[in-house]
Amino acid sequence: MSQYEFIAPCHFGLEAVLKKEIMDLGYEIVSVEDGRITFLGDELAICRANMFLRTTERILLKVAKFKAETFDELFEKTKQLPWENFIPKDGKFWVAKATSIKSKLFSPSDIQSIMKKAMVERLKEKYKVEWFEETGNEYPIRVTFMKDEITIGIDTTGESLHKRGYRKLISKAPITETLAAALILLTPWNKDRILVDPFCGSGTFPIEAAMIGAKIAPGLNRSFLSEQWKDMIPKKLWYNTVEEANSMILHDVEMNIQGYDIDGEIVKAARQNAIVAGVDEHIHFQQRAVSDLSSPKKYGFIITNPPYGERLEERKAMPALYKEIGKAYNGLDSWSCFLITSYEEAEKYIGRKADKNRKIYNGMLKTYFYQFMGPRPPKKNK
Repeated sequence: MSQYEFIAPCHFGLEAVLKKEIMDLGYEIVSVEDGRITFLGDELAICRANMFLRTTERILLKVAKFKAETFDELFEKTKQLPWENFIPKDGKFWVAKATSIKSKLFSPSDIQSIMKKAMVERLKEKYKVEWFEETGNEYPIRVTFMKDEITIGIDTTGESLHKRGYRKLISKAPITETLAAALILLTPWNKDRILVDPFCGSGTFPIEAAMIGAKIAPGLNRSFLSEQWKDMIPKKLWYNTVEEANSMILHDVEMNIQGYDIDGEIVKAARQNAIVAGVDEHIHFQQRAVSDLSSPKKYGFIITNPPYGERLEERKAMPALYKEIGKAYNGLDSWSCFLITSYEEAEKYIGRKADKNRKIYNGMLKTYFYQFMGPRPPKKNK
């Protein structure tokens, strides 16, 4: 098998979580940059990275990285790349997305158009044709310009990896599956500790936690674009990856995961999503306000995404809401609390300073992941 470089993008501020995931899969890290990790792997790595990585949005097969300050330079350097090694004669190819930051070439549509022309010219010469039917499998290209340096990758994933396939019904302000998984992995929670999300919405935090605890691969119930690349990835590699994922599932695991929301209809939706994800037996969903949060158990975890007050009409309600969160948390002896919010005065109204506060960009929105650490449980005597 061949060796390639792959690019895995992630939320800004969560690079360390994704890096550990990739290393745990057994792949060598090439570089860690803001919002993306580059790693080495073979054809099987395309299957396994798409199947098992919980915190990346997609897997890009890296084609090249070079500097270009003019469109002529971009055209010529793109044309020099060995596109025939990746795209077959009947392949459908286009520059699906171009982003540019602090670069002389900043028009996405122009970058996309110039690069497509250059690729066509290269492949016309190599395949000795004047016209491409583009009736075969898809090879979308994604490019990023940063300070005049372009990184080019072919998307192996298709629909973003945060779309696990279980979230048929969503709440008003959902958190993505990849971000929820990354935040859970940032905490010391494990399947033996109780976990409660008092603002569960459509159930993303509880469902992702249950999947982590039961070792259910996030990509098991969906398909990927590169499954169709039979010239490059034999079907056997995909079958082997599915077999590996199924063999890892802990079918008899016991977990105590709870999701509450004040909206009864969204609680029903969360239950349905958990059924689709195959983890409904591990989660107890209930219509309940945060003010009713209580538990006799010790050393539990709150992991949640409360309202931020982004809309003007909701902002007035935030002080009272965050006071309620603080009051409920104070009543839970020895618990830890982790919450993500863009509300700047969260600590003030919760009534205590977080032990850690990590800045994370949720799309374009700057949020904070507040971490209030409870004591560790005593070690069990063996």
